[in-house]
Amino acid sequence: MSELIDDYSKRLGNKLKIEYHNSKLTPTEYLKKLSENTILLDEGGDFLTSRNFATKFKAWQLSSDDVNLAVGPASGFPKRLPNQKISLSKLTFPHELASVILVEQLYRASEILKGSSYHKD
Repeated sequence: MSELIDDYSKRLGNKLKIEYHNSKLTPTEYLKKLSENTILLDEGGDFLTSRNFATKFKAWQLSSDDVNLAVGPASGFPKRLPNQKISLSKLTFPHELASVILVEQLYRASEILKGSSYHKD
């Protein structure tokens, strides 16, 4: 899975920075490493189409603020956090696979914005 993340990261170029966190951290320890306004990837988050996600991606690129997205620890994020949340699916994925899906969706968003043929509606 790390090879897939690296592949999509290379395709994106300098559009994003990926940080890996130790999987042995508790959810509380993990949250302490994240900025306060981090967008959490969570099964209870908002469902977006790839085109809606691309619209968000464009806004993030235009923002002067850093935008941080986080795939949670294996045990998930604590409930009732005030952070914005996005769901990748109604299905539950291992957090490593969710990371691959997230980076692929970021790449897909960049391709949608370019008008390439990568995304098929």
